[in-house]
Amino acid sequence: MMIVMKEGATQAEIDAVVKRVESVGAHAHISAGELVTVIGAIGDREHVANLGLDGAPGVDHLVPILKPYKLASLQYRREQRTVLEIEGRRIGGEHFATIAGPCTVESREVLLDAARTVKDAGAQFLRGGAY
Repeated sequence: MMIVMKEGATQAEIDAVVKRVESVGAHAHISAGELVTVIGAIGDREHVANLGLDGAPGVDHLVPILKPYKLASLQYRREQRTVLEIEGRRIGGEHFATIAGPCTVESREVLLDAARTVKDAGAQFLRGGAY
């Protein structure tokens, strides 16, 4: 569940919502924006829905999130794309990166040979399947 607070909601109102979310064993993930604060309630969907947060002081509206990978969702992240930095290389958002490697890692030697080939070809990341 995503709980969108009203513009200008007080810290006390935000804290009260967080306390109610955590009272049912859910985790409250707070994302404070320039105008509004969004609280992601991560946990048992039914318990959070039964809290009656719609209409609570400072709450603007509730958005049920039924999709998997909620924390990576653009809806949850308020259109902010995820960017990962790994060993000085970035991927995500406006950063394009190539990932290459073997479908199956057969041995250390084969993986190191693939790594050299991937690097020489200009890819930024190595991947390998393991079964």
